[in-house]
Amino acid sequence: MSSARNPSVRTVRAGRRNVEVHRPDKVLFPEDGITKADLADYHRSVARFMLPQLRGRPLMLERRPDGIDGPRFMQKDTPASYPDWVRRTEVGKADGTVVHTVADDTATLVLLADQAAITLHRWQSRADRPHHPDRLVFDLDPPGDDFAAVRRAAHLLRELLAAIGLPSVVMTSGSKGVHVIVALDGSGDHDQVRAFAHEVAGTLAEAHPDELTTAARKDARGDRLYLDVQRNGYAQTAVAPYSVRARPGAPVATPLTWEQLDEPETHARRWTVRDVLEQARSRPWGGAPRGRSLAPARRRLEALR
Repeated sequence: MSSARNPSVRTVRAGRRNVEVHRPDKVLFPEDGITKADLADYHRSVARFMLPQLRGRPLMLERRPDGIDGPRFMQKDTPASYPDWVRRTEVGKADGTVVHTVADDTATLVLLADQAAITLHRWQSRADRPHHPDRLVFDLDPPGDDFAAVRRAAHLLRELLAAIGLPSVVMTSGSKGVHVIVALDGSGDHDQVRAFAHEVAGTLAEAHPDELTTAARKDARGDRLYLDVQRNGYAQTAVAPYSVRARPGAPVATPLTWEQLDEPETHARRWTVRDVLEQARSRPWGGAPRGRSLAPARRRLEALR
C-alpha cells in the first residue's frame, strides 16, 4: 500500500528498489525529534560512504523499536520476514550456525532503518573468509568524558603502530572514545590478530602505566583509559563507520583525519546525523588502504619490547 493511501507507511526509493518504512513518524530520539523516516533518509544519504565499509561483512544489529529510551535488542539472526533480496550469510558458532544480515546496497540500509536498527556493528572479517579478519581495531575507552586523554592515547598508539610498519586511521566512536583501525591482508586468523593487538596494547600500557590499561574489569582500571582489543575475536563486532549511536543528539561514528583529531571542537560525539555528510564528502580516509601482514610488524614489536 502506498504512503499516499496509508500515512502509516512511507515508500522510499533506494537504488533500484522501493522500500516501505512503517510508522515513519515514530520518534526514535525524543529530545531531538528524530523519527524513523529521518533515520531512513540518513541511511539513504550516507549509503555511498557507508556501504564500502559494510559490503560483504556480517552485521549485528542494535535495534530500538520504541526509540533510544526503550528496550534494546541485539540481533544476529536474519528474520525470515526480511525480503529475499536482502543478502544473508551463514557462519559457524559454538553450537551450530547463525545467519547474519549483510548490507550490500542502499535498499538494505533503508530496510534496517525501518526495523529501527539504529546502530550497525560489523565483523572485522568478510562473509567469504569469516576466520580471517582484514581489519584490526583498537577501541580507546576513557573512564569518563575526557577527550584530551583520548587524543593523547590515540597519538601514542598511532606512533607505536607506525614504528612497527602499520599505518592506521582513526574514527570517533559516537560514544566516548575513538577507534584506531589497521587494514590487514587477511593472512592471519582471529586468534592471531587478537593476540597481536593485545601485545601492542600491553606494550603501550607498560610504557604509560599511569594513563593506560588493558584491564578488562572496570574496577581494575581506576582512572586510566582502557585499550580494548576484544573486538578482534571471532564473531566480535565494532560499530560501523557512519553508523548512528543510540544517544541524545543522534551522534555518528565518524571517520576523520589525524589532524582533525586535534581540533578543539572534536570530541567523540562531534558529528551527528544532521551534519556528518559534509565530513563524509571530504573522504577523510582517502582511498582503500593496502592491507598489511602482521608477520613483519610482530618481529618489529618484539625487537622494540
